[in-house]
Amino acid sequence: MSDTRLFRSNNRIIGGVCAGIAEYLGWDTTLVRILYVVGSVVSAAFPGTIVYIVLWIVMPKATITS
Repeated sequence: MSDTRLFRSNNRIIGGVCAGIAEYLGWDTTLVRILYVVGSVVSAAFPGTIVYIVLWIVMPKATITS
């Protein structure tokens, strides 16, 4: 089993949450961002905004390793 962890990405627009999820899943970052926005709009935007803020606080920032 691989040792992958969920981090906020350095490829960020707001907080790096969607990019971090995309990197963790191996998906395209744009696809995850679009799915997140559509899901938030469908759920009346309020829960999606709260979830994003919580993830922004809880997810650790990715460190650059050389």
